Amino acid sequence: MKKSKLFIFGILLSAVLVLSCTMAKRNELVSSWKVTSVEGNQTPLSDSLKSVILANGQLTFTEDGHVTGFLQREITDGTYALTKQGKSLVIKDETGTPWPCVSTITKDELILEAKEMKLKLKKI
Repeated sequence: MKKSKLFIFGILLSAVLVLSCTMAKRNELVSSWKVTSVEGNQTPLSDSLKSVILANGQLTFTEDGHVTGFLQREITDGTYALTKQGKSLVIKDETGTPWPCVSTITKDELILEAKEMKLKLKKI
């Protein structure tokens, strides 16, 4: 009986730790970010597309899981999900089209690496 209670307590403690790590990264993500760098990953991006993204590229993440801004096109009412302790970010636009990427989040820099491109953003 004591071993089963200890086992259940251990599982609950592990779950709380995993959730708190994800929540900490989510709290760092909640803000507005400006694109400062864009690079093509598998294929080079045109100079005109780079210029448009650098001029207009911005994302705003809210606590309730919504995102607005501009990457390759305008996102007016999107959502996002942050998983794998903040290392995976999926942004969905208002039509539900997902944009999965590997994310690196620090206090003032966000790096998003998707199949098409790698973006660096600074907190504004």
